Amino acid sequence: MMCTEFPGALQTERLHLRCWQSDDADELLPLLIANAEHLGAWIPEQVAKPAPLPDLAERLAGYAANFAAQREWRFAIFASRDDSLLGEASLFPRSAAGRVPYADADRLEIGYWLRADATGRGYATEAAQALLDLAASLPRMLRVEIRCDARNIASAAVPRRLGLHLAESEDADCYDMIWYCGLPPAQSTL
Repeated sequence: MMCTEFPGALQTERLHLRCWQSDDADELLPLLIANAEHLGAWIPEQVAKPAPLPDLAERLAGYAANFAAQREWRFAIFASRDDSLLGEASLFPRSAAGRVPYADADRLEIGYWLRADATGRGYATEAAQALLDLAASLPRMLRVEIRCDARNIASAAVPRRLGLHLAESEDADCYDMIWYCGLPPAQSTL
């Protein structure tokens, strides 16, 4: 599926990432219910909180609309072997001021979450690498960031494995850690 001229799907060795669709709510709802405690500590409530199917479908339709409008790019993560839903990997346009429209961004923030039984297998790193590669192809982007809570050891391991650097002093919003890497100038534009 192509949500915009921005790639609506990415493929890695073990994963298929694509923009959310409202009919993903049927598979997402039981995942959110089963992982409420696991996810609730680390990701915003408006993302992690289970909701009735019509409301969840509306939430996912909103993600797809934001994707198409280039406000943010939320990809559902599926295992290539059986097409099971594992979680989400996202790119958010940013500037030094925070999250901004893509036209005003000079950097991108990568976010990710996985269901509990999918952690510890390198899926978050693989998905984040795919987004890092995508970010490197976009014009005007100077930097990629991953923001995480220092208590979330598994999440903080991802930017370490990707070779990102820990920022020494920056306004970290509600996050304790900001990891970053500079991007080479994009060779092509989308």
